[in-house]
Amino acid sequence: MKILLASSNEHKRHELQSLLKDHEILLPQDLNLSFSCVEDGTTFISNALIKAKALYEVVKQNNLDYPVLADDSGLIVPALPDLLGVRTARFGAKDENHLLSAEEKNALLIKMLEGKEKKAYFVCAMALIKGEHNIYCVEDSTEGYILDIETGKGGFGYDPVFYCKEAHSPMALLSEEEKNLFSHRGKAARSILKLL
Repeated sequence: MKILLASSNEHKRHELQSLLKDHEILLPQDLNLSFSCVEDGTTFISNALIKAKALYEVVKQNNLDYPVLADDSGLIVPALPDLLGVRTARFGAKDENHLLSAEEKNALLIKMLEGKEKKAYFVCAMALIKGEHNIYCVEDSTEGYILDIETGKGGFGYDPVFYCKEAHSPMALLSEEEKNLFSHRGKAARSILKLL
């Protein structure tokens, strides 16, 4: 099955393609489509649905017939309530036009957690729309804690500062196969595979 991913992120496409091996993941730009939406939901599932519905409308308007998949994920650190979660990508930014790099976010996170509880978990929600009344949502998580220094070069985002309890390893030191097994996105994708 060809599945249209509500993202322009090649890294996300690659990760989902390795998780949904029997299907082909397309990005909107592959079909000369563009879509926009305001991710103003208060939960990961609501944001995934906002993205999926926005792209599904564009697919319908162009008389195309592709299932649409969207994900929203982020990091939750209980010691820093309301700073991450659905705002994970904007953590530390003054405004939408001045987002911090991954390295800057990781350094800021380490600094803000000095002397605080370092427990953390990644959450991934996915929304799949196969038709007007054929909408599926899944959500999963990976528990761990924030490290005191960046460790490893694998993955992206907060992976170098996240220790995955289930894998007994920093996330950025896991192979692609290991990350797919233990990550929040890997777990959510396996639930989507069952639905497909």
